[in-house]
Amino acid sequence: MEERKLELVRKLSQIGIQKDPQWVERLDEPAPLWVVLELIVEMMERRDSPHQPFD
Repeated sequence: MEERKLELVRKLSQIGIQKDPQWVERLDEPAPLWVVLELIVEMMERRDSPHQPFD
């Protein structure tokens, strides 16, 4: 497996987005559009969270 892909999974795990450990085995499979969109929405909600400090 490419190191670039493994690093991506590590980063997603650190920020709590990657929740399925089987992702590592399926990184080259196409993802349905709804999965990609759900991840984007989750990232946007985390970025705009009201519980984040202003600085």
